[in-house]
Amino acid sequence: MGKFLRVAGVTDVGQERDHNEDSFGLLPQYDLFVVADGMGGHRAGDVASKMAIESISEFFVATEKEDITWPFHFDPNLPFAVNRLVTAIQVANSRIYQASLRNSEHQGMGTTVVAIHFVEDGKKCHIAHVGDSRCYRIRGESIELVTMDHSLINDYLRAAPDLTEDQLAELPRNVITRALGMQESVLVDFQTDQAQVGDVNLLCSDGLNGMLNDDEIVQVITQHRGDLNEAAARLVELANERGGEDNVTVVLTEVAED
Repeated sequence: MGKFLRVAGVTDVGQERDHNEDSFGLLPQYDLFVVADGMGGHRAGDVASKMAIESISEFFVATEKEDITWPFHFDPNLPFAVNRLVTAIQVANSRIYQASLRNSEHQGMGTTVVAIHFVEDGKKCHIAHVGDSRCYRIRGESIELVTMDHSLINDYLRAAPDLTEDQLAELPRNVITRALGMQESVLVDFQTDQAQVGDVNLLCSDGLNGMLNDDEIVQVITQHRGDLNEAAARLVELANERGGEDNVTVVLTEVAED
């Protein structure tokens, strides 16, 4: 019995924005799936998020050939797949940064990114991210946030873990401290997870988790087990029903068995 992946993705402008700066990529030929949430004036956010998806995809295509010159440090202590994923994101960062320098209308543009890459016939997955786009794992009826937002609030919590709820409430929300395109280089957080049959992984922009809590997310996915397209559509619909304050993007993957 082999494993295979089901996948679905959807993005929506939401209820309050006039254009969509989110992008997503489904690359089943590489078992790679990506969400990016762009930012910047003059509609540069959508340029940055699309560039991130395209750059990551192009790097995976290029690294099918063994004679490629590796553009960043290859860590021999890490698996090839982790190096490939992290470097793809670093390449995207470099391209976005250079593009923002060349075009005044794109100056200061950036994007978050979260990606999941399945390996070993779906037995493992590598997850990498920059910013506050998230990856959740739903196993059975429990949900776990796999990534940690690169946000001002989390930075404060790391430095002062005893902050009270009142003190946290005084901090500005939705301020991210790391993104692609902001600087010439970027630190990419990554981890590896053991995948089990039935696992659903959710990649999303903050337009989803800003509107729905964990219990609501699990409830929707549980109600639509076996139909990821319906689950993804319903998550976006529910976020819009709650106000749709931002663009919302959902990518769902499920490890299934033949």
